[in-house]
Amino acid sequence: MREEFKDFQETPTLTFHPFEEEKAPVPAAAPEKPAEVPVYEESILSEEEKKMVEDFSKQIDLHNSGMILQYGAGAQKKMADFSESALENVRTKDLGEVGDMLTNVVAELKSFDAVEEEKGVFGFFKKGTNKLGAMKSKYVKAEANVTKITRVLEGHQVQLMKDVAMLDKMYELNKTYFKELSMYILAGKKKLAQVRAEELPALMQKADQSGLPEDAQAVRDLDSMCGRFEKKLYDLELTRQISLQTAPQLRLIQENDTTMAEKIQSTLVNTVPLWKSQMVLALGVSHASQAAKAQREVTDMTNELLRKNAQTLKMATIETAKESERGIVDIETLKATNESLIATLDEVLRIQREGREKRQAAEIEMRKIEGELKSKLLSTVGAR
Repeated sequence: MREEFKDFQETPTLTFHPFEEEKAPVPAAAPEKPAEVPVYEESILSEEEKKMVEDFSKQIDLHNSGMILQYGAGAQKKMADFSESALENVRTKDLGEVGDMLTNVVAELKSFDAVEEEKGVFGFFKKGTNKLGAMKSKYVKAEANVTKITRVLEGHQVQLMKDVAMLDKMYELNKTYFKELSMYILAGKKKLAQVRAEELPALMQKADQSGLPEDAQAVRDLDSMCGRFEKKLYDLELTRQISLQTAPQLRLIQENDTTMAEKIQSTLVNTVPLWKSQMVLALGVSHASQAAKAQREVTDMTNELLRKNAQTLKMATIETAKESERGIVDIETLKATNESLIATLDEVLRIQREGREKRQAAEIEMRKIEGELKSKLLSTVGAR
């Protein structure tokens, strides 16, 4: 229980001096015949408490205005202090912060997504490395944030559990104050009924018989005191009603604290460990997938290389065979060379023949010219 509740009494007490130190119990007055009044509240009291109410009601003095003023004030003061403490507890509790943290945990877990794969075949190894590295980086970042949040949530959970225990104590204290107020009201109603049924009629009869003004004033004073005391009892009933309403309110707050503590516990023992195990599985699957794809790429590249090498070997072998079966000089080349040589010889013979013919013709022409020249020279000599 918190410090603010350590001085609160856990058992109901009745006193005429609520703001003074406790004194020895006032001895019970001589037994009198109690007035018959309906007291439905007695059902919540034990036999000992009923006797306490009965004894206390006999000590109430409605002629004492100070007593009327202070009647039940101590219980009202304790109830007021209790309500203030309960209000302070609610005011200092920020369950919205806990809800925000739970939301942040979910957001962090949702932010962890696999990295999209790049297109293309030749960038596979670089792509796989980048993807795995990005997954690990995001996991480390998310894990750090989740760890930080879970530590704060653990502190809130401990505080919430303390608050639940404290609210249990507050609930029991409220029950005590409710019972104490009920006992004050019961005692007061018993006394009020007894005065109005016995003492007030006796004073009225005395005033009627004596005719003295002081007797008439005594009747009026007692009737006024009864009216004041009745109002005081009504105030106590209002305070008791507040205590009655406080009980479900305390339970509601307690249920909220318990629910929030359970949600935090579920997050700490279920959500976060499950997320971590799933991340381990995701990284393991990523490793296996990357290895499988690498093996597949290597196999494909090996098959492609074998096919290309086989095709190259085939072409080279065919060309080599062709060249090995080929002569040093092709027959076509020899034939073409021979034809060219024959054509050349024919052309040379033709040219020689034409040259010989032209020389013979030129020789004949030269003889003719020489003869004509000689004739001309001879003819020139005779003319002189």
